[in-house]
Amino acid sequence: MAPSDPNTGRLMRRMALAAVITAMALAGLKTMAFALTDSMAMLGSLADSALDIFASFLNLLAVNQALTPADREHRFGHGKAEPLAGLAQGALIGGSAVFLAFESIQRLLVPHAITNGGIGLVVMAVSIGVTLVLVLAQRAVVRRTGSIAISADSAHYVTDILVNAGVIVGIVGASWLGWTAADPVVGLLIAIVIAHTAWSVFRQSYDQLMDHELPEADRDRIRDILLAHADIHGIHDLRTRGAGMQCFIQVHIELDPALRLYRAHQISDEVEARIRAAFPQAEIIIHQDPKGYEKPVALAQS
Repeated sequence: MAPSDPNTGRLMRRMALAAVITAMALAGLKTMAFALTDSMAMLGSLADSALDIFASFLNLLAVNQALTPADREHRFGHGKAEPLAGLAQGALIGGSAVFLAFESIQRLLVPHAITNGGIGLVVMAVSIGVTLVLVLAQRAVVRRTGSIAISADSAHYVTDILVNAGVIVGIVGASWLGWTAADPVVGLLIAIVIAHTAWSVFRQSYDQLMDHELPEADRDRIRDILLAHADIHGIHDLRTRGAGMQCFIQVHIELDPALRLYRAHQISDEVEARIRAAFPQAEIIIHQDPKGYEKPVALAQS
C-alpha cells in the first residue's frame, strides 16, 4: 500500500535525496579537515559521514521501493524495504564504531599532536549547522509520513551532531589546553555513541521485520476508538504490526446477535473510518462476532 497522497511520496523522496547530498558535502569538508589536522576525533566524524553517504543512498533506494504500489506478487505492498534498509544502516554504523574505537586506542598508546586546530573547529561548526537543518527537516517529514527509513536516517544524523560537538571538545583540549589524550578519548566516546545509535536503528528495524506489535499506546488508542462506539460490546484478538510507514490492524468486534447483517457491516465501516483517521496509513481488517461468541461450532458430518 503506497501513500494515498502523492505529495507524501514526493516529500519522502526529496528528503532522502537531500540527505545523500548533505552527507557527500560534509564528507568532502571533513576529508580536507582531517588532512590538515590529523585528528582522531575528526577521523571518526569523517568515517561517520562516509558511511552516511552509503546509508542515505541505501535509504533513498528503500524509500523508492517502499513507495511502489502493491502488485500481484506483493499484495501487502513493499513497506518492508524500509526496515531492511534500517538493518543495513545499523550494521554499517556499528562497523564505523568498531573502526573508530580501534583507531582511538592506537592513538592513546601512541599520542600525536593536532595541527591546524582552527580549521577543524570551523569545519565542525559548519557541519553542526548543516546537520541540524537536515535533522529538523527529516523530523518534520517523519511526523507527516511515519517513515521508519527516514526516521533511522534522522537518528544517525542526530548522532552526527553529538559527534561533531565531541570533535570540537577534542580539538580544543589537544590544541589549546595541551591535553593530547583529549582527542583519542573523545574518539572513544564518539564510538560508544555511534554504537548505541546502531543498536537502536537495528532493533527498530528488526522488530518491524519480525512483525512486532505496535506500541502499547497505539493499541490502547485503537481499543478506545472501538469501544467508544455504542453498538460495540467488546473486542478481542486485536493484532497489529508495522511495515515501514504502513501499519496493519486486525480485530474482532462483538455485536448484538440480533443485528441485521447490513447494520453490522455499517458499524464496521464506521469504526474503520475512525481508526483510519487516527492511523492514516493503516490497512484494517475488522471481523464481526455476535456477543458471547467464543469459537466456531463444528459442522455436523453428513
